[in-house]
Amino acid sequence: MSSDRVTAAVADYRAAAAELLERSFEEFTHLELVELLGELETVTWRMPTVAHRVIARLHRDASPVELGAKSLGSVLTQRLRLSGREVRRRISEAEDLGPRTALNGQPLGPKLTPTAAAQAGGALGPEHVTEIRSFLDRLPGWVDPEVRALSEQTLVHIGSGNGPEELRQAAKTLATAIDQDGPKPDDVERARKRFLRLGPQQADGMSRITGLLDPEARATIEPILAKYAAPGMCNPDDHEPRTSGTPTEAQIDTDTRTFGQRTHDALIAVARNLLSSGELGQHNGLPVTVIVTTTLQDLEAARGSGVTGGGSLLPMADLIRMASHAHHYLAVFDKHTNEALYLGRTKRLASAAQRIVLHARDRGCTKPGCTVPGYGSQVHHTTGWAKNGQTNIDEVTFACGGDNRLAEHGWTVHLRDGVVEWLPPPQLDVGQTRVNYLHHPERLLAPRDDETAA
Repeated sequence: MSSDRVTAAVADYRAAAAELLERSFEEFTHLELVELLGELETVTWRMPTVAHRVIARLHRDASPVELGAKSLGSVLTQRLRLSGREVRRRISEAEDLGPRTALNGQPLGPKLTPTAAAQAGGALGPEHVTEIRSFLDRLPGWVDPEVRALSEQTLVHIGSGNGPEELRQAAKTLATAIDQDGPKPDDVERARKRFLRLGPQQADGMSRITGLLDPEARATIEPILAKYAAPGMCNPDDHEPRTSGTPTEAQIDTDTRTFGQRTHDALIAVARNLLSSGELGQHNGLPVTVIVTTTLQDLEAARGSGVTGGGSLLPMADLIRMASHAHHYLAVFDKHTNEALYLGRTKRLASAAQRIVLHARDRGCTKPGCTVPGYGSQVHHTTGWAKNGQTNIDEVTFACGGDNRLAEHGWTVHLRDGVVEWLPPPQLDVGQTRVNYLHHPERLLAPRDDETAA
């Protein structure tokens, strides 16, 4: 099918959707409405197949840099206005359900051919596909390929006539039948499954940790927790918490924390000792340490929160307490002017003070859509160091490694009214936002100029 025919087909699809939106459906019976919903659902289930083919082609041939981004994920995040999680899901699905190409250029079918075919026919919905892919992903690596293929065909058959819940139960039963004795000890399988994830910060400031430790990690951590998570150790309620030696009987007797709370406090003590040891060296131009920025007004009033280099919020009470026993960078700014000191340098590397100013001003990579926090960002010269750019605070900004390199491909990065803007090349400009609001969501809530004037 030529590009003109594809464009015409999309136009017909949009026209049909517009016609449906104009209908009131008052003349339909209840049964006809239910049937209509079923037809709409079938069409909706089939559409991801088109996206899988498009993403597979982009992944195979396209250059993300030419499309104005550092990766295909960034292209889709910005152009389709999707979350990073949703984009990762779609790319992952396209890898399993989209067409492939062999090294010699020979076209190949999808990895999960039965699932892809059923989805293309509208027999499987997104929930069915997720269940089947999750089942296959959880199968141990030692399972025979023929067993995997037969299992997929079985689940596709079940899912084509049943709901996701029934499919989930059948998948659990099938997994037990395949692996009746439990997983075999296997280094490759354990290495594949290991992970540790720090979840997003919740509204109350807490963050959830999830993960799976391999045997070596557990064996390494166990003796540390045996020491630091013992009753009476590292207790923040003590006037002088015990972080070495043996706690006193009084410290042990008055320790009312649960084991989970003691483990939490032990983690803080271990991390604090490592940060203060100086053995971590530098990262992106600063010693590896805690970086917090706040305002003078909030600090004096002991209220509000500081912002860390990782983009998390640190309540003022915690910040003040940390300042009494920890070595970290604290940058304080005037809340009313929000002006940083002008720090001009003619050296290639930005000074530590300038980097702290960027932590306060930018908080992370300034390329729209990028989630990399300040700890993971580099200093980008907006004027181009190769063009005799200087390391002045109004000529530098934070950018992650990929976006730092991308900025040299036709993008214009400048500072306007204290906010960093990224202007794309004309051929890539589709009216997308110029500012990264992910690190400054409060800017989205600020009144616009026309509202202020009104």
